[in-house]
Amino acid sequence: MSAINRRDAIKALGAAPLVGALDWTSDSVDRAARLVGSRPTAGDAEGTSEEPKFFTAHEWRTVRVLVDDVIPRDARSGSATDAKVPEFMDFMLADADASPTSRLAMRGGLAWLDTECRRRFAHPYADATVAQRRAILDDIAWPAKARPEMRHGAAFFSRFRDLTASGFFSSAMGYGDLQYQGNTFVPVWTGCPQAALDKLGVSYDLMSRREAP
Repeated sequence: MSAINRRDAIKALGAAPLVGALDWTSDSVDRAARLVGSRPTAGDAEGTSEEPKFFTAHEWRTVRVLVDDVIPRDARSGSATDAKVPEFMDFMLADADASPTSRLAMRGGLAWLDTECRRRFAHPYADATVAQRRAILDDIAWPAKARPEMRHGAAFFSRFRDLTASGFFSSAMGYGDLQYQGNTFVPVWTGCPQAALDKLGVSYDLMSRREAP
């Protein structure tokens, strides 16, 4: 990564059709989320625990910074790293079913991000300040508005952001953030809340009359 130049990064991105390059089926996402959620957290930014299986040490550090730029910690819930999104990504990409195109798109995108940050600020993305990282992300966050020279980075970031959201909202923390209450035993069914009935303009009495023979 440290030796790759801008031309090599763009070449790696251009070799992979990025539209759909980082897509998996919903079953694959659910399986990865369950397995990652059930095991201890992989290495932190310093790699003090389990090492990633797909990402290099440098890529791992970059991914952990980037996912938290996408979904930071707030008053509602933890960040993407708190939800084990980097571990989720590493599992998906290390899986035997992951396509070479998906892997190439991820590596090429991370390389592009690093070389663009070095071009502007003389250091890789993970070492940049918050303001410097935001300056780059502002240029690639909206593909339709991205300048021609930013289109490779915009395509990568769009798919990376989708994968980050998939990992986060498939996790227990993501369910909590959405206030998801499914898969919960309800001992007594008290009916639809009155506020919902009022919004729909219906009542149990009206529905009973409609169903009567």
